[in-house]
Amino acid sequence: MDLARLSMFIVKLLAGTGVFLVGVHQLTANIEQLATGKIKELFGRTADKRLVNVGIGAAATALIQSSGVTTVLIVGFVNVGVMDLYQAAAMIMGANIGTTVTAQIAALSAFPVTTYIQILVFVGIMMSMVCKRDGLKKTGAILSGLGLIFIGLALMSDAMKVNRDAIQGLFEVVTDPFLLFLIGIFLTALVQSSSATTSVIIAMSVAGLTIGSGGNEVLYIVLGTNIGSCVTALMSSATAGTNARRAGLIHLMFNTLGSAIFFVVLLFWPSFMEVTFRQWFPAPATQIAMFHTFFNVTGTILFLPLCRGFVKVSELLIREKQAEPVPTYLDERMLSSASLAISQLEKEQVRLSDTAMEAFRTGYRSFAGKDKALIAPTHQLIDRANGISQAMTDYLIRLSAKSKLADERSISNLHSNLGDIMRVAEIADNLTKYAQRSIDGGLDFSDSVKEELDVMVERIETLYTLTKRAVLERDAGLLPQIDQMEEEVDAMRKRLIDRHIQRLNQGECRAESSGVFINLVSNLERLGDHLTYIAYTVQE
Repeated sequence: MDLARLSMFIVKLLAGTGVFLVGVHQLTANIEQLATGKIKELFGRTADKRLVNVGIGAAATALIQSSGVTTVLIVGFVNVGVMDLYQAAAMIMGANIGTTVTAQIAALSAFPVTTYIQILVFVGIMMSMVCKRDGLKKTGAILSGLGLIFIGLALMSDAMKVNRDAIQGLFEVVTDPFLLFLIGIFLTALVQSSSATTSVIIAMSVAGLTIGSGGNEVLYIVLGTNIGSCVTALMSSATAGTNARRAGLIHLMFNTLGSAIFFVVLLFWPSFMEVTFRQWFPAPATQIAMFHTFFNVTGTILFLPLCRGFVKVSELLIREKQAEPVPTYLDERMLSSASLAISQLEKEQVRLSDTAMEAFRTGYRSFAGKDKALIAPTHQLIDRANGISQAMTDYLIRLSAKSKLADERSISNLHSNLGDIMRVAEIADNLTKYAQRSIDGGLDFSDSVKEELDVMVERIETLYTLTKRAVLERDAGLLPQIDQMEEEVDAMRKRLIDRHIQRLNQGECRAESSGVFINLVSNLERLGDHLTYIAYTVQE
């Protein structure tokens, strides 16, 4: 193959791969948007039955056509305490089964009928352009994505057919199982999709190309893709909580162990492909897709009984960070009585909200006084709030597993309040950033502006006092006062911003201060909203 033909081959191959990936993205993104409610409903049905969780993981992945997206969702749910690691482990196994659907779709490209499927690009684009309903527009985008997948596969396959002899000579040389295994890992980690890598291999088979001697060699690449697919989950869990990182590790352990077992089997059974899938299915593309499905289903059957073992190993390898012991109302012995445990959680919630509000006050003083020395104490309070929040989340998970339906509303309210309280801590963190920017940029605010901000903060303090009373005393009669105070905070935000814009127009304020001032006032208004949300849980 001369340089010109090689360049043209690479261009066509990359173009086909690009079209394929655009199609997968179009398909995945729009199905995910259309099916968001169904996905949430599926994940909401988590149970202690492992087979049910496997089914949920497989169904969700088949629905959105991406195990990466499903696994990232699972990691996210583990991180916020919606599901535990045992449920997550089974769902991850199910997601691996669901992801093989994409390879099965790609395998259809071996049949002539798929040429007509490519017209779906035109049909889908016309639907997106003509239809006014959002659901129909997304359906059109899904159809065009499906058509693009087959066009991409056809482009790749055609590029390989034209240069089949030269390419075949290259791939016949690659026979080392370990090298092929690493190629599968690397390519999948690069594109972050095992389906994409497997589909490229399928396109090669449609073009009549074989890897190595045409035996088990292609299967080693498929095994490698399953390890490479773990990259997405590992990346999403890297900055998350301890349990989320454990979920990512479980995904890696499951795929690595399964691939290692099959790798050894293929090494000692050189004729595996010849006596199994090649006998059962006539088309090479179908053989590869079916092996992909067989591998993941078999791995799930083997390892599903070992879910607890995977969880234990992940807990040994990723340990909780040792924090200083802090006084707490949460007592393990109270978990036997839901009403007592909820009472203790409510006390702990007040402690958390006091800590978050103290972080807010310290952060505001840092901004108002341009005092850099108060930034570190603010972050210490935020860290303390994060620790209390995590302890409450873990306690709530254990309580929810033992509680009755009558207690679920209280538990749900506590979960909701946790989120709102931690938003207060986030706002405190934002205030330290505004303080730092004011100090670094030499931004000054007039005394009248500072007085107005102080008044707004006083209103928030009053709102917090009322909210705390309403929650502790379960007094819904305080809600009208809380609403009035929250409306005053909203009105002050609008008034402060309007006056700031007026001063800017009159040249009384520096333009650089706008970003800090407007964001600060908006954060104060948001804080009032979160306190009001907490107060309204007393109605329920």
